[in-house]
This record gives sequence, C-alpha cells and structure tokens, in this order.
Amino acid sequence: MCCGLAALLGVLVHVQVTDRTVGEARNRALSRLTEATRAYEAGDRLPANAGVELPGLPTRLRRLAAHGQRGTMVGTGDPGPAMWAAGPADGGRAIAVRVDYASGTRIIAALDRAILLSSALAIGVTLLIGVFGVTRVTRRLRATAQVARRISSGDLDARVDDRHTRDPRRPQDEVAAVAGALDTMAATLQGKLLSEQRFTADVAHELRTPLTGLHAAAELLPPGRPTELVRDRVAALRTLTEDLLEISRLDTKRERLEPATEQLAPLAARVVRASGTGTLVRVVRDARVETDRRRLERVLGNLVANAHRHGRAPVELTVDGARVTVRDHGDGYPEYLLAHGPQRFRTESGGKGHGLGLTIALGQAEVLGARLEFTNAPDGGAVAALTLPRPQAPGSTASG
Repeated sequence: MCCGLAALLGVLVHVQVTDRTVGEARNRALSRLTEATRAYEAGDRLPANAGVELPGLPTRLRRLAAHGQRGTMVGTGDPGPAMWAAGPADGGRAIAVRVDYASGTRIIAALDRAILLSSALAIGVTLLIGVFGVTRVTRRLRATAQVARRISSGDLDARVDDRHTRDPRRPQDEVAAVAGALDTMAATLQGKLLSEQRFTADVAHELRTPLTGLHAAAELLPPGRPTELVRDRVAALRTLTEDLLEISRLDTKRERLEPATEQLAPLAARVVRASGTGTLVRVVRDARVETDRRRLERVLGNLVANAHRHGRAPVELTVDGARVTVRDHGDGYPEYLLAHGPQRFRTESGGKGHGLGLTIALGQAEVLGARLEFTNAPDGGAVAALTLPRPQAPGSTASG
C-alpha cells in the first residue's frame, strides 16, 4: 500500500506540474501569436520567432490554421523542444510563433528524476521497515508454532515465554495474545495431567496393601467353586493395580532401560509358552536386537493376550528380522484406536474395550525405542506390528 501510494502521488505531481508548465508555455505562445497577428495585419515587422509559413511548423497546426482556427502544440526538432502557436493568415496561409520550451522540458525531467528518487527512497525505507517488522512477527509466530508442535507431541514443559507477555502492563499484540494463551493452555494441561498421574499412583498404592491381605485371606479359604471365583477376582484386581502402577511410572518417565542383545525368535517363543494361549509362532527370519528383555516380554505378552481376549483364533505371532507382528482373525481394531492409538478404559457401544494392555504395550515400546503400529488386515483381523532397533555395529556411532 505504501509503494502504491508513493507511485500514485508521483504520477499526480508529474501530471499537475506538466499541465502547469505546458499551460504557461501555451499562454505565452498564444499571447505572442496575438501580437504577431496584429503586427501582420498592420503591416508592421513581426516579432522574433514569428512568421508566415514559419519553417518547422507542425503539419497538424498548419492544417488547423488553413481551416481558420488557432491552436498550440509542443513540437520537437531543431534546435530543441518548442511550443508552437498558429492561426489563419490571408491566402489560406498560417501565421505562427515559436516559443522555446527547453526550460519546461528540463523542469519536468528534473521533477521526474526527483519523484523517482524520492519514491525509490520511500519504497526502500518502507520495505526495510516492513521486512524488519514482519521478520520479528514471523519469528515469534514460528517460535509459537514450534512450541505448539512440542506440546502436541507430549512435551508439556514447553513454553513460548514471549517477552511481550512477561509484563502485563505493556500493550499486547495478537502474537503475544496467542503465545500467552498457548502457555496458559500448556500449564493447565500439565497441571491436570500431573493431578491424574498422582491420583492414579495414589490409588494404585493405596489398593496394593489391602489387596495383598485379601489375596492372603483368599488362599486360606476352603477349596470350592466360590473360593475359585474369589481368588480369580482378587488376581484380576492385583493385575489391574500393577498395571496402574506401571502406567504411572510410564507417565512420569521414571522407567529405565537395562539393554542387552537378545535373539528375537527364542524370546518370542518363551512369551507364547508362558501365555499358555496356543498362539502360532512363525519365524521368517530371526535377528539379534538390542533391547530390555523384561520390557519386550511385557509388550509381546500384552499383544498376545489382547489378541486372544478381543479377537478370534487363530492368533499368529510372526518374527521377520527385527519386526514382530501379532495378528488375530477377529473384527479388527476399532476406528478410534487406529486414528488416535490406545486409550485407557475406552469402551465402545456393546461393551467392547481394550483396557490397559495396549496402553502399557505402547508405553513400553516407546521406552525401548521401538515403533508399535496398529492396523487391520485387508481380509479381517487386527494386526499389531512391533519394529525393534537393531544393535549397532562395533565402532559405529548413532547418526543425528
């Protein structure tokens, strides 16, 4: 807008000055033409630069005078630019005067140069100020967007901390308002998440002691069907409590790896045998991986248990290099899980849910540095694919 305004003002000034300069030269030429006509009619000597059929007279003016009319015209020629004025004379001839217009041309040329220079200077200064201002704004917007991406990836400690928001007495622009709102949102989310984590850990810890006593008391009950039901429910409660404790440790990032190099196929076979589920194990290509054996067994065990609990047989566990897939032949994962990942205690209409098993599996996979993906097979069934990191070659370094 500033550049357009400068160009418009330049054009307007050029037009106004040109019209004024040409108008003044035209008035002088017409005044001299009047004097020359009077002198010609009186038979007196014509003034300088005046005459009948004056050489250099533009053809258009000559024709105009031949028709009995007067007119003016700026012409270019030897010895330079001139303002011509012509009128009718006897015999169909034209009486004309020539007024030097070089000074007017120089004035307009000097004005145009001044306009161009001042416009270029104004546009340059405006662009520099605009670039400086826009760069500052875009830099702050990029920083805000980067913090937003960090928050969306789970880093709730990230803050924009825009300097315009530190002093509430300073005027706040739109970027500062967005940055302040983002920081407030992140702080609120972090507070709620910490409260949820503390609640989960506190509940699990509080339940652990009475459940231990309840389990001991259940072991003292006489044999029978009621005793089996009590022991089964107590075991389920203990499992749920341990799962909650494990999730609270995963949420607070307190899990620490104990890495070792493991042969993947035998480890997967041990997990299947321990589950007692009759899962089919297929080894396409065995591999050695660097992992925490206990955590990997936990992940695979949860995937196998979930496939049997929520899918249908046969359940297959396939080892193909550093990739392990667990597939069932049931109805597949629900849409929300495919879109957003496992969600704790989410239950669909009809009572179907996935509890905490897949949530723990995903959390432990992240601790292992592995990638756990959930998909549905084209011909039906849920597929969980775990890709583990391979051990580095001796002497190699991790690339950034």
